[in-house]
Amino acid sequence: MIKITEKPIDIQKVTDTVSSLSAGAVNVFIGTVRNNANGKNVVWLEYEAYESMAVSEIRKIIDDASQRWPILGSAVVHRVGTLKPGETSVVVAVSSPHRKESFDACQYIIDTVKAKVPIWKKEHFEDGEEWVSAQPNVSKNYN
Repeated sequence: MIKITEKPIDIQKVTDTVSSLSAGAVNVFIGTVRNNANGKNVVWLEYEAYESMAVSEIRKIIDDASQRWPILGSAVVHRVGTLKPGETSVVVAVSSPHRKESFDACQYIIDTVKAKVPIWKKEHFEDGEEWVSAQPNVSKNYN
């Protein structure tokens, strides 16, 4: 499951999508909107995406992760539009035979999505707004 949506994310549905009787582990990353950034109060966020390219890039990331780890199921769902603090912005779920592979694959997927997928975030503060770079440190050695 790869989805870009304006609707709230059903975390249980995403988890169910990747679940398997062969899986010894299901790892779920839930990204939420925080109420502060750089010492300022965040009132809301806006996410924008180049949807067709975002889906294509996420598919490539999942394919790459599947070459690195024994993934049984995977899903990435990302919100676009206006989100308030406390709302879920992204869910990544991965199932695998063992927990280490599930953790590693899930972290690789979210880190790489943030670094490479054309999804942009604008933070709205009480006194202005700012586009935010989502380039995390992806220098971790994923072997």
